[in-house]
Amino acid sequence: MSDLISLARKVTLKYKGDGVFLRSIISAQTGNCPEDCSFCSQSAHFDTEVEAHPLMAAEKILGAAKHAEKMGAMDFCIVISAKGPTPRIFNKVLEAVDLLREETTLKIGCSLGDLKEEQAFELADHGVWRYNHNVETCRSHFPNICTTHSYDDRAKTAYLVKETGMNLCCGGILGMGESVRQRVEFAFELKDMDPTWVPINFLNPRPGTPFEKFEMVSPFEAVKTISIFRLILPDKIIMTAGGREVTLRDLQAMGLVAGANAMILGNYLTTPGRTPEEDLRMLDDLEMPIRKDIVN
Repeated sequence: MSDLISLARKVTLKYKGDGVFLRSIISAQTGNCPEDCSFCSQSAHFDTEVEAHPLMAAEKILGAAKHAEKMGAMDFCIVISAKGPTPRIFNKVLEAVDLLREETTLKIGCSLGDLKEEQAFELADHGVWRYNHNVETCRSHFPNICTTHSYDDRAKTAYLVKETGMNLCCGGILGMGESVRQRVEFAFELKDMDPTWVPINFLNPRPGTPFEKFEMVSPFEAVKTISIFRLILPDKIIMTAGGREVTLRDLQAMGLVAGANAMILGNYLTTPGRTPEEDLRMLDDLEMPIRKDIVN
């Protein structure tokens, strides 16, 4: 395993250089999602502990963004729980994007679900530099996690994002019952999709969801998988995201050495992360600089 990690680190340095990108997200609209993704506590199909709330006011989103900026994030992502944004919600999101661009130096990302062509281009016109739209798992395993939309439905919006010139952020969740072979398939499918950013989430089983009793990926297995993704996707920004703390546990630093070069700073959508101070101290201990340069 040490040889694999060492090779992955060399590949990271060769293709992407040293340093870690820090990003922050906010669940601007939570719960009541009509989709039935079996991992998701925000689905209206399941009885979970998540409290739904409508879209936050732009000023509240701005407050969270300013805190993320202070902690060292270079990017802030506005996320809503929905199949796709209604016209009213979409316009409210654009208002928030404009406010954040005026009041912060952050790069602004969005994750709003499926987009219509005109919505995608309007986001780009308002200066959204990155759009997150995970396909979640490989094509062969996708029917086991969701029935209300297909892998191709997800891929359609991902390719639309690339047409607009926005950075595509596209990855998924590991530990949803897929085989090791299917994880490798997933990495190669992402390679074909050619996103700029690849978030790797680890299933943190949520009470009330169909996957609530799934076992989490072991720390060593998670580190090895990060390394394999780095070797398959040498020129991508690979970001450890949801489930990082509970899966990697004491090996979080090893995940960065093993090929990841970006992290979500702070909390996730419905689960808590570590404090920003803990992650910043980890980067200091690793002597890894925080990067804020624009990556296309």
